[in-house]
Amino acid sequence: MPTDQVRAYQSGAPDAYGNAPERATSTGTGNPCRHCLRNIPEGAAMLILAHRPFDAVQPYAETGPIFLCAAPCERHQDTGALPEVLTTAPDYLIKGYGADDRIVYGTGTITSSQTLLDTASDIFARPEIAYVHIRSSSNNCYQARLDRDA
Repeated sequence: MPTDQVRAYQSGAPDAYGNAPERATSTGTGNPCRHCLRNIPEGAAMLILAHRPFDAVQPYAETGPIFLCAAPCERHQDTGALPEVLTTAPDYLIKGYGADDRIVYGTGTITSSQTLLDTASDIFARPEIAYVHIRSSSNNCYQARLDRDA
């Protein structure tokens, strides 16, 4: 997620539903920060909020709950390896989107964490794909976005 958006949430800006982010304490498991892409340490303050990873409201603009570190954290830097939060589940739902922010049908699939990057690469082989969303395969929670130029 973009740092400016995360800092706004950390300062109390309203979420996708117009609510202030809820403050909670991390249990240390199952609380992945969508900014640093690491699990929020047990006992650390965290935010829970509704996030819509799209600029406009439209039929394909899914909204769902996410966690963020309550204290400022550094945005994940791509190293070519999967970030921590994408190694904690056995599989993920991934979908390709066009430049119009619509799902490109035929791209949605559940893939193992071991084959996630290869599957995303296969999706990007289609020229109409602008980006890929990675979501929880069990709860549909937004995890991360992969851009074509990444």
